[in-house]
Amino acid sequence: MSLSACGIDFGTSNSTAAICNHSGAHLLALEDGKTTLPSAVFFNLDEESLAFGRAALAEYLEGYEGRLMRSLKSLLGSGLMDAGTEVGGRHLSFRNLIGGFIGEIKARAQKEAGRTFDAVVVGRPVRFVDDDDAADKLAQDTLAEIVSGLGFREVSFQFEPIAAAHAYEQGVTREELVLIVDIGGGTSDFSLVRLSPERRGTVDRSADLLGNSGVHIGGTDLDKQLSLSGVMPELGMGSLLKNGASFPNGSFFQLATWHTINQVYTRKAWRSFQDVAPGVADTRRFDRLLNLVQKQAGHRLAMRVEAAKIELSSLAICTLPLDEAEEGLRIALSQQDFEQAIATEITRVCDSAAQCLQQAGVAATAIDTLFFTGGSSAVPALRAALAQRFPAARAVEGDLYGSVGCGLAVVAQQRYG
Repeated sequence: MSLSACGIDFGTSNSTAAICNHSGAHLLALEDGKTTLPSAVFFNLDEESLAFGRAALAEYLEGYEGRLMRSLKSLLGSGLMDAGTEVGGRHLSFRNLIGGFIGEIKARAQKEAGRTFDAVVVGRPVRFVDDDDAADKLAQDTLAEIVSGLGFREVSFQFEPIAAAHAYEQGVTREELVLIVDIGGGTSDFSLVRLSPERRGTVDRSADLLGNSGVHIGGTDLDKQLSLSGVMPELGMGSLLKNGASFPNGSFFQLATWHTINQVYTRKAWRSFQDVAPGVADTRRFDRLLNLVQKQAGHRLAMRVEAAKIELSSLAICTLPLDEAEEGLRIALSQQDFEQAIATEITRVCDSAAQCLQQAGVAATAIDTLFFTGGSSAVPALRAALAQRFPAARAVEGDLYGSVGCGLAVVAQQRYG
């Protein structure tokens, strides 16, 4: 018996939902006519309400009292998953938070499609957790439990790069050996697949899937490195105390990492700032840090760093405003400095791509096509490094934010009818 099915791409930075019909796979509008829903939740304490996506970001930026949560997917497989958080004096489990967000995706998708979904194929990275199979399995099991509790009769998973391959295959005109490059907000994933028009409708594609690999590095990690190298030094990172010791770095790493920003706002964190204050030598930068924390502007900073990363994909230099730390403070960030800051991450991503080919026993020169998807695949330094590793391959850019979702819908139709 066929089921009404959809695909859901629950992403670190953005999420999508898609269905397949007689005209093929297409994304569903999830917010104000847009097909992407930023993976963000804002608990508005002033109005005792909950907002998702762009609305969540807007309410936070408007200055409402509350808590903004982003990069929810990064919690899966981490030690923070069972810890939960405090919102307005109440404990909230991260399981319920993730379930609430995916449940919102389902509700909006059903409204847009005009029907109820009984089955879903959910995208997953090749690796939720690097070098820890047990933790990786736990992450998928946890996500399966969460999604199953949302009213679906059937829940299954597909690797995100394989889903992107299904989306790309809908338009191929000849056989191609394709390396799918999916650089999302939290992970970089690769699949080596043989695609062709003749194979398009085949359900069992195991013979065409030659290799998978992945590493837990994505756009938020690139943001983090840009923040640590270009912004945090202006708030005191790397400075010395009066006794010659280094200023503690913990708060800077928390501010530079989306899912730990809120930890800087706790009473415990504030006490630690007060404890170190008498020994601070660079009081101007320390005051900047305190101002930022007091105004709970860490998420604003993270959004500006993300925007700067995008600007540096096409500009040699950009300026990041930070009036919350010091009136009139402007920080210059250059493309060259950004590329130096993410050099290690780029190498690890390229090494993971190479592992995919090694797993399949395929030479780099045999690749016909590099198919790019995921918002962070647009970073020029990353593309240049991959092009150097695979010199014979042509580069094809898919829908950076929609290829995975559409591919999941194709898989959902194949599995559930």
